[in-house]
Amino acid sequence: MVDKSLRFYFDITCPYAYLASTKVEALAERMGATLLPRPILLGGVFRANETPQKLFATLAPAKARHNFADMHRQATVLGLPLTMPANHPLRSVEALRALLIVGVESPQFWPLVHALYRAYWAEGVDISTPAGLRSVLASVAGVDVEGVLARIEDPAIKQDLRERTDEAIAIGVFGVPAFVVDGELYWGADRMDQVERALGGSPAQLEVEPRMPVDVWFDYSSPFAYLGCHMAESRLGDHARWRPMLLGAVFKQVGTADVPMFEQSEAKRRLTALDMHRQAALAGAQFAFPSRFPINTVLALRVTLLARAHESAEGRKLVHRIFRAFWAEDRDIASPEVLRELCDECGLDGAALVAGASEPAIKDALRTSTEQAVQAGVFGAPTFVVHTDEGDKLFWGADRLELALRAASGDRRAF
Repeated sequence: MVDKSLRFYFDITCPYAYLASTKVEALAERMGATLLPRPILLGGVFRANETPQKLFATLAPAKARHNFADMHRQATVLGLPLTMPANHPLRSVEALRALLIVGVESPQFWPLVHALYRAYWAEGVDISTPAGLRSVLASVAGVDVEGVLARIEDPAIKQDLRERTDEAIAIGVFGVPAFVVDGELYWGADRMDQVERALGGSPAQLEVEPRMPVDVWFDYSSPFAYLGCHMAESRLGDHARWRPMLLGAVFKQVGTADVPMFEQSEAKRRLTALDMHRQAALAGAQFAFPSRFPINTVLALRVTLLARAHESAEGRKLVHRIFRAFWAEDRDIASPEVLRELCDECGLDGAALVAGASEPAIKDALRTSTEQAVQAGVFGAPTFVVHTDEGDKLFWGADRLELALRAASGDRRAF
């Protein structure tokens, strides 16, 4: 039996937690779940996981630009104002203590949460200053402003916040927003559909008709590209243009580690592995992490280019067959013999394609395709580049396919 409670871990300093905070109450009410808010100090979580306090400042420029655009797109789709504070991240410890003083079961708790988020992400109020915090407290009816401020340094309140933060760390939280349902951890505002399913719900799939072409940049080496391409086949159909690239070469050019998953904290690696299986199950894709990871995909990508995946039905079929061979069947897609078999299965001349993959022109074609990806702003896989009438719009990650679909349908909120 599902435990119908929903723990929500958050800090005011995260824009995605801000987005989640505007939806989580309605989600809990819709599902008949008891909402258990958990204010935590994100800086303490970062320290425990050896994550830089100014995480955004460590990102490669292309990724930083994307993430900045991404949070604004998501806010715009939700109809929310969002402006990055000039000195982000601001100190939030006093604001979090104020929430605990007011009390998580108080009728003023959620109005104060929303007021703090608006102040930080929409109104330009510095909640780290006494004056800024006072102004936010005063904006919420029923809050005893002076009483709250008088207890900000109360050792019991400080300890309460530390204990809530330690609780989050102990269960594997490495960032916010984080949710726990029936002992299972979920991370990210974009995983609230999974949270709803865990509570017994069935969130509706976005129904839009793409009308603009979408370049789907991929490499077989990425599990997220496998999942993203699997979903893109049914969601984008003939609007997808399949664009192979050598992801390792992209990483080298943009300054990213060869295998980003290996750079994650232990807590994030654990949840990432679990999340892959969750995404695969929701997408109806077979998935088993391969024994040969990471794998050299150069030959498979050259064969894909020769098969002209973006122009032929057989080539398009081959893309998904190679992905499935590696990410569901644990086959060695670096092997010429395996690739010949996969090509033959798709109605292609496997021997000719594998032989032709060593030709200088095909080697140059893969280098050119990879360079085109970098020039388009690609920094990871999968990446969806939507060709709109207002210019190209880039979306990174299997979990951004919905935003790419919105853009491809002409929804300017996703531009």
